[in-house]
Amino acid sequence: MLSIIITITSLLLLWIILLFNKIIKQKNFVKEAWSGIDVQLKRRYNLIPNLVETVRAYTKYEGTVLEEITKIRQKCIDASSVKEQSEAEVTLSTGFKQFFALVERYPDLKANEQFINLQKNLIEIEDAIQYARRYYNGTVRDFNILAESFPSNIIALIFGYESRDYFEITLSIEREKVETDVRNEK
Repeated sequence: MLSIIITITSLLLLWIILLFNKIIKQKNFVKEAWSGIDVQLKRRYNLIPNLVETVRAYTKYEGTVLEEITKIRQKCIDASSVKEQSEAEVTLSTGFKQFFALVERYPDLKANEQFINLQKNLIEIEDAIQYARRYYNGTVRDFNILAESFPSNIIALIFGYESRDYFEITLSIEREKVETDVRNEK
């Protein structure tokens, strides 16, 4: 009788350990995925000052939009949670629309080689952010399934693991891709 109790207890303990390890593994996938997003966001944030300075050289009297982009960039850098980062990214998206609307008024700027290269880099980074975001959201989905479904939710609750937020760049507006074809303008 004692051996049956020991066997059942051992199997239960083994099952709990395996479930706990599965949750930890998925949590680490989420951290790794966020790191991928973070790298791409930093690349974009590092590109913004170069874009702003290039545009500023052509638009000496239009500082409002440029200052706003710089402030939004800082807000994005200072974001401390996934939700704050998502909200800041929506604001940055809106700022980029205004920024590129400003650029439209300066044909010489749109033909500037440095600006064209910066814009191409921005588009590549935007694509990389999109891929990283998809991977992150997939890992969050898998983690949330573990944290919310029975019986793993009991283990997650005991050890304080809660569902994670998805990284949604679009909250209330549809995200638009930056216009890439600057050479075909007449």
